Amino acid sequence: MLTTALRNVLAHKARLLMTALAVLLGVAFVAGTLIFSDTVGEAVKNASTKNLKDVAVSVQAVSDSDTGGGPEKDGKRATALDDKLADRIRALPGVASVRAEVTGEATLAGKDGRPLDEGLFNRAVNYRPDTGGKDSRYPLAEGRGPAAGDEIALAAGTAQAAGYRIGDTVRFATDGPVLEKKLVGTVTTDDPQVTSGGTLALFDTATAQKLYLHPGQFDELVVAAEPGTDQQALTAKVRELLPAKRAEATSGTELAAEQARMVAQQNSALSQTLLAFAGIALFVGVFIIANTFTMLISQRSREIALLRAVGASRRQVVRSVLAEAALLGLVSSLVGFALGTGLAVGLRAVLDANGVGFPDGPLVISPAAVLSALGVGVVVTVLAAWLPSRKAAKIAPVEALSTVEAPPAPRSLVVRNVIGSVVTGLGVATMLWVSTLKSGDDLPIAMAGSMLTLTGVIILAPLLSRPLVSLAGLVTTRLFGVGGKLAKENALRNPRRTAATASALMIGLTLITGMTVVGHSTQRGMDKMAATGMTADYRIETSTFVGLDPQLSKKVARLPGVEATASLRGAGFSADGGYGYVHGTDLDQIGKVTRLSFRKGSLDAVRAGGIAVSQSSAKDHGWQVGDRIDAEFYDKKKAELTVAAVYDDNDMLGESFAASSLVDPHLEQLKDDTLLVKAAGGGSEALVEDIRHALGDSPLVKVQNHEDLRKESAGQIDTVLNMVYGLLGMAVVIAVVGVVNTLAMSVFERTREIGMLRAIGLSRGGIKQMVRLESVVLSLFGAVLGIGVGIFLAWAGGSLAGSSFPTYEMVLPWGRLGLFLLIALVVGVLAALWPARRAARLNVLEAIGAQ
Repeated sequence: MLTTALRNVLAHKARLLMTALAVLLGVAFVAGTLIFSDTVGEAVKNASTKNLKDVAVSVQAVSDSDTGGGPEKDGKRATALDDKLADRIRALPGVASVRAEVTGEATLAGKDGRPLDEGLFNRAVNYRPDTGGKDSRYPLAEGRGPAAGDEIALAAGTAQAAGYRIGDTVRFATDGPVLEKKLVGTVTTDDPQVTSGGTLALFDTATAQKLYLHPGQFDELVVAAEPGTDQQALTAKVRELLPAKRAEATSGTELAAEQARMVAQQNSALSQTLLAFAGIALFVGVFIIANTFTMLISQRSREIALLRAVGASRRQVVRSVLAEAALLGLVSSLVGFALGTGLAVGLRAVLDANGVGFPDGPLVISPAAVLSALGVGVVVTVLAAWLPSRKAAKIAPVEALSTVEAPPAPRSLVVRNVIGSVVTGLGVATMLWVSTLKSGDDLPIAMAGSMLTLTGVIILAPLLSRPLVSLAGLVTTRLFGVGGKLAKENALRNPRRTAATASALMIGLTLITGMTVVGHSTQRGMDKMAATGMTADYRIETSTFVGLDPQLSKKVARLPGVEATASLRGAGFSADGGYGYVHGTDLDQIGKVTRLSFRKGSLDAVRAGGIAVSQSSAKDHGWQVGDRIDAEFYDKKKAELTVAAVYDDNDMLGESFAASSLVDPHLEQLKDDTLLVKAAGGGSEALVEDIRHALGDSPLVKVQNHEDLRKESAGQIDTVLNMVYGLLGMAVVIAVVGVVNTLAMSVFERTREIGMLRAIGLSRGGIKQMVRLESVVLSLFGAVLGIGVGIFLAWAGGSLAGSSFPTYEMVLPWGRLGLFLLIALVVGVLAALWPARRAARLNVLEAIGAQ
């Protein structure tokens, strides 16, 4: 039987080619994800280890604000690490050296004046030369290190990205106005935060302390040990010297382990997402594999009968089919793994090209990745072939020898329809319940309901195929005559096969449609929120959330062409076991830059010392006008707040607002979070330039009008949708392979029938048209089901988005949905090219004589 299985694979290799392609693509997705994750994880881990190779102990400061003391009056951090502590640590036995570091953030402007990077890793450190005048941690690539207050050095990659050369004036900002220093050198670094896309600026120690700390203070003391020194013992000795609660020591080993853990967490989200889409691709492939083996078994029914007649047991028949599937899965998986390796390399290159940089490192192919990818491919193929193998084993020898293809038993479809109706009903009922829910915490329920609904529709697909295909047949018959009618009849001949072929395409389009509808509805809600909340022409914020100097905000208010301005700065508080946030603003100006609509109370009541709360916040907390809230602000000061008004939800104002005088006493630093500006003439580029100039031309500042805000939010949504389209595109490609496979094998089954059609006068063009129309009908059937189910799931699950913002409303992007149908039509036409050509080229006499 094993020999028979091998011969069957070789005998039907052309018919199994498309099935192998489906397995191959799914395995390639899995292998590519695993290899990409391992490669990036190992590269970042190696970079971290290399960066920490000389670190035996890291002593890090706990700032005064972390211990409750608050920052100094000038807003700079205060730490307990100083030269005296460094000298005491340096005197410990086993200590080779102590490096004192100052760290901060510096947002650089490129040579064109635009911010170089708005990411999380805009690092700034002190350059600390040794007795030789060089810093071993940051080797020079060109020039020299900074040695004076007006000098700066940059990482070589940072300088290249910004367009700076030695001698240029570098513009940057730390927490406000723009600063300028002369570039005197570039350095190299192994810091993974920098090599993975961040920026690095270096100052001399005195300048770094002036910018971020106080003279003589440091953020970290890096201790290097002499050879043979025990790290844990040295760490314990260092801890004995540290001031309680103001500094902490971590061994280099622990630090490396912590960084490795953080790297694993950062990579896990992307890897899990990619693996989820790989699972979808393999799930789609299951239908193709099962369909292929069902058709092959039907074509080989006489052969199976002969095997049974000469003594093969049912179990041997099952094993023979599963052995074919395992062999097919193994070969396809091997090729898919090779393709997945290429995908991993390509994915990394694409992400690097789009600014998601990763440290350099070799390609990592772990045994776990190899075994997982190959195992998944073989197991999925064998499982998909199990039901067809059981069907083959149940065929009685006499029955199989008397007919080429027995029609499926009516009872089996009845049972299937009953099960499908129950599963679909449960799924629809769950999603109708989900449509009444409003919390994002209910997302698992929505996912379970979506899976039930999709599974139920897949089971019911043979039942649904008859009315939908018949409806499509009316169109094809009217437009194409006999060819259209034959295409309809062929599609209806085997509802199970039609359903299995269309289901593969349906799954991909269900997910794509659902994501598209939710994405566009979210965008419409965000646009509506911005339009109803802000009447100002510009919203001004800082990219690093350090806030704006109130004096600069006042300077903007005095610019010619500015009609009104209002700043917002907020403070958090706890009350009634929950948390709240109140914005402080100029009550005389806020109504000029936002749309304020009060349900109860008035602005005058807020001026009297109360707070205004949004309608949603009032509903959530059960607050009414006149209620008193015992609040404890985050600065540990308590206050009694009076609800003076309730207003319609407004994105700009958040959950509550009050006069600035109520909020300011609870702020550690008096900085404006947001500045809203209304222009007299509706705004202009000249006014934007004046505003930037008034704010010191800082690269930290973002001046955005309504269109900028819309593009920013739309850009995030479009990025997600494009990623989803790209990933689910693999599932659609596999579905197309399924259509080609089904048509090709169907043409083989109907060889004699096609010969008879040619004999009674149907031309080669008519044969091609018949196969093409059959393909189009199958594709459109899957597309209509997919788009319909996707819209329903998006409608039911979209209500959960209301927990994020109340302006969410479902919008059907008719253009995109029409494009999906057009794509399905094109898929049908392209998928039929090879099968139609093969059918038309059949020799009439040989086809009529085929068995």
